[in-house]
Amino acid sequence: MYTIMLKAKLHMARVTHAVLNYEGSCAIDGDLLDMAGIRENEQIQIYNVENGERFTTYAIRGEEGSQIISVNGAAAHLASVGDRVIICSYAHYSAAELENHTPVLIYLQEGNDVSHTSHAIPVQLA
Repeated sequence: MYTIMLKAKLHMARVTHAVLNYEGSCAIDGDLLDMAGIRENEQIQIYNVENGERFTTYAIRGEEGSQIISVNGAAAHLASVGDRVIICSYAHYSAAELENHTPVLIYLQEGNDVSHTSHAIPVQLA
């Protein structure tokens, strides 16, 4: 049996472009893709913190060092320039793989600069 688990997360990325007349996808700075371990053409989920929209697309490589997060095609209706989004990828893991699995968590600040990284989400307190 396989379990679907969080593989990687870009937390609080800022949308830099929303291009309606572009082949669908989300362009992400290549440095951020590499850091998160998200592959080009990999399915991603995007959660828009500003308006609550949640949608599925795939990652394409943006120019390294550009800090680009471009929501393209029909998804451009779901995110605007300046919106904060959470970009996640998930993978299927076997029971054996789960024993050592930790997600790659990249936390971003204004301008899509990396503030810090982690491999565990803090416990939510009551």
